[in-house]
Amino acid sequence: MDAVFDNLDLFWSGYLRSLGICLWAMAGSLVLGTLIAACRVSPVPALRWFGTSWVTLVRNCPLTVVLFMIAFGIPELGINASYYVFGVAALVLYTSAFVCEAIRSGINAVPVGQAEAARAIGLTFTQNLSQVIMPQALRTCIPPLGSVIIAMFKNSAVLGAFGVAGDLWGVGKRLSSAQGYDALPVFIGVAIGYLCITLPAAAVLAYLERKVAIAR
Repeated sequence: MDAVFDNLDLFWSGYLRSLGICLWAMAGSLVLGTLIAACRVSPVPALRWFGTSWVTLVRNCPLTVVLFMIAFGIPELGINASYYVFGVAALVLYTSAFVCEAIRSGINAVPVGQAEAARAIGLTFTQNLSQVIMPQALRTCIPPLGSVIIAMFKNSAVLGAFGVAGDLWGVGKRLSSAQGYDALPVFIGVAIGYLCITLPAAAVLAYLERKVAIAR
């Protein structure tokens, strides 16, 4: 394990880089996925069609295809950015479809009578969704949403293989290829780095789930 202990500074910077990617992608996918879930249950047919089409197309495309479409397709439209930005954007778009379905499952778990009662007292669709349905739905969907977020954290390693420099995967590739260290200890170090991201995240989600169960 000399490859790990001799390069702890590199692994630490790679850990911070990967953690940043995960946090940006988590925030973006939660916001975008919630908006698309609202479209999926909207009374407006065009919005329902948009939400359904988004989930069907994005969820059934491989992440690598989405990454290449964003990184090489968007510049052809005159929009340029770093691989880091394109990589995070692709991860947000890809994960949003799964977040949408997790939230929609929570919305479907709310009794229909609650929405009918809200409409009966004159609440609009937006008021009904934001003040009555969504607070209950988010409590119900924390377990599936947690699984989606953890999967997204692991998918973030694809960005390193794709060309985003400096993350944990990039550190492992650099040490094993350019500097000639043995691959096994290097990638054990990379795996430990990702575990240091996913295990605390799983603990936080389990804590939230317990808190919600008490509150209910």
